[in-house]
Amino acid sequence: MIAFMAASDTSIVILAAGKGTRMRSDRAKVLHRAGGRPLLETVVRACQPLKAAQILVVVGHQAPEVTALAEQLGAQTIVQNPQRGTGHAMQVARRAIRKSAKFAIVVVGDAVLLRTATLAGLLEAHRRGEAAATILSAELADPGSYGRIVRDAEGRVRAIVEDGSLTPEQRQIREVNSAIYCFTLEKLWPCLAALRPENALHELFLTDAIAMLRSRNERVLAQITLDANEVVGCNTRADLAAADRVLRARKAAELMDSGATIYLPETVVIDPEVTAGPDTVIEPGVQLLGKTRIGARCQILTGSILQDVRVDDGAIVGPHSNAFASRIGTGAHVGPFARLRHDSDIRAGAHIGNFVEVKKSVVHEGVKANHLSYLGDATVGADANIGAGTITCNYDGVAKHETKIGKGVFIGSDTALVAPVRVGDGAYVAAGSVITDNVPADALALARGRQVNKLGWAKARRRELAGKRPAKSSKRRAAKRASRRKPLRRSKSKKRRR
Repeated sequence: MIAFMAASDTSIVILAAGKGTRMRSDRAKVLHRAGGRPLLETVVRACQPLKAAQILVVVGHQAPEVTALAEQLGAQTIVQNPQRGTGHAMQVARRAIRKSAKFAIVVVGDAVLLRTATLAGLLEAHRRGEAAATILSAELADPGSYGRIVRDAEGRVRAIVEDGSLTPEQRQIREVNSAIYCFTLEKLWPCLAALRPENALHELFLTDAIAMLRSRNERVLAQITLDANEVVGCNTRADLAAADRVLRARKAAELMDSGATIYLPETVVIDPEVTAGPDTVIEPGVQLLGKTRIGARCQILTGSILQDVRVDDGAIVGPHSNAFASRIGTGAHVGPFARLRHDSDIRAGAHIGNFVEVKKSVVHEGVKANHLSYLGDATVGADANIGAGTITCNYDGVAKHETKIGKGVFIGSDTALVAPVRVGDGAYVAAGSVITDNVPADALALARGRQVNKLGWAKARRRELAGKRPAKSSKRRAAKRASRRKPLRRSKSKKRRR
């Protein structure tokens, strides 16, 4: 991770008060998710490595929910109510900005693609240029409706011209305003105090404060970001999806740089806190979510979904398996089509096969449960074999109960273990048994109805059924044969009325 010089004389102000009406949502815009996190969380995390004097979040719409998220991340909050523009937001923020702060970096709360290094570069350019304001700008092939940066002969910012006010000549400019700024506060405060809502929206805008700084002959600079994606906000659902794609691609690239192989990375969903060791292979369509940790030389095969799962070295997760809040031990094999519910602990070398579900159970080393089984609230001893169709009946309608299966136990197919129950080490349970009592070690348990074979019964039954069928008379059979041979003759009758 890159180390940044502490910005102890700088406050970071994140503007997060708006609703985001173009999202067509009841949820505040900054609470929507992209790349596995809420937008605001991603922005705060990008700011944290700068070690600023404070990170201050201006909240408004759904203030309690946004405040809870911000404060959970160690940021301060202040409420802007009503929301009367970005200039007004900074007036509100002034009440909470530390008196010792010389500079302020202003960031919009939906700038999820912004990198820490870009913010550090903006602050450095501002200091070096001894500017009153420095704008983070970008050059876009299609500037769309962004405000354009108009420079003077010396390359300094002469004006920010909004899309509706552009001349034909200015419309050719590709450098745009990101709405991310760095200010020298002693220069900014007088201009903010002088702002008036002389526009159609009756709001106060930071761009007007920048224009006022320029009119007072203060130095205004613009720092062009190398990656134009960084200035793109999330105003619509399409923007949200586009940001999510970029963040997911960055994360996949990070894992590949650390030594993992990802086939078709554009099809893989990886959350920001996921890690993967060298020589691990991740196939198409995989989702690695939450705080999943994958060791070295693992295989996570097509379509599998892991959330908050620890996968130790050399383990294999077969296609279309699903695991949540569980552990898969060294060299274990899970799947295909397996499901590990919360608190499943699959130890080294164990096999959990197709259509096997495990919940809140410890499956010890070398266990094989290869087909169509359910292990819930169970402990399965080392090297036990769980036959196809085995289930632990752990719920009695009121409470859950535990099943304990010892070492080296053989459970025959289609066995029901009615908990609470214990099967001792080395015991055998015959296929098709319903086990309701404990099985001693090295015993054979049979719990099924006795089979009875009635010789000749099926043959007699067929003969009985044949005797009950009605016999056809010879006359009826002869008439039927005759009707098949002779053509039908139309009888003489009266003409039909028409």
